Amino acid sequence: MFEAVAAGVAEVAEASADPADKIRGFVDAIAVEAEARPHFPPIWFREIAEGGTHLDRATLANMSGIIKSLGGIVREGIAAGRFQPVNPLLVHAGIVGPILLYFASSALRVRLQRGGVPGASMMSRDEVVAHVQRVALMALEGRTA
Repeated sequence: MFEAVAAGVAEVAEASADPADKIRGFVDAIAVEAEARPHFPPIWFREIAEGGTHLDRATLANMSGIIKSLGGIVREGIAAGRFQPVNPLLVHAGIVGPILLYFASSALRVRLQRGGVPGASMMSRDEVVAHVQRVALMALEGRTA
């Protein structure tokens, strides 16, 4: 998973595109890989809860590469006057958390829908990705709405 994400986001970061488009591509690259491996999001949440104790050096290197790719996009956006200075790890958490939660919670969302939460099971992958892209860009651009 991390190797595939690292490769996908590196490709996005190296593309000749607008920094905002790169952020959109970064979000989508993570969603593509999480969707391709439905077993991964719940495992990753358990690993986080256990403090990452099972992560080997290769996985940590791939994780670092992902965050470094995002950092490069953020620095590019700052240099272009498009983004506010921000720690890329914060941006990363704001992207990965909602995407993993979406993919890990499909059964729970069905139960919530049955329990009276309208639309809980109706969210689409594209709706979630678009939301995460908007929120990430709002934070990077210093917008509140």
